[in-house]
Amino acid sequence: MTSRPAWRKSKYSSSNGGACVELADLGETVGIRDSKDPHGPKLLITHNTLATLLAELKR
Repeated sequence: MTSRPAWRKSKYSSSNGGACVELADLGETVGIRDSKDPHGPKLLITHNTLATLLAELKR
């Protein structure tokens, strides 16, 4: 039996259908998806790549 990933979005996201992304810890990778299209495409990146991306976004 495979478990479903626990997708999460920021606590700062509103529930009014805004442009939000959701993240899921998938073990060795992190999944990223559009919260408005949960069955659509997903981006898979490593934890290190996510940390680098977030650091760059905060600059």
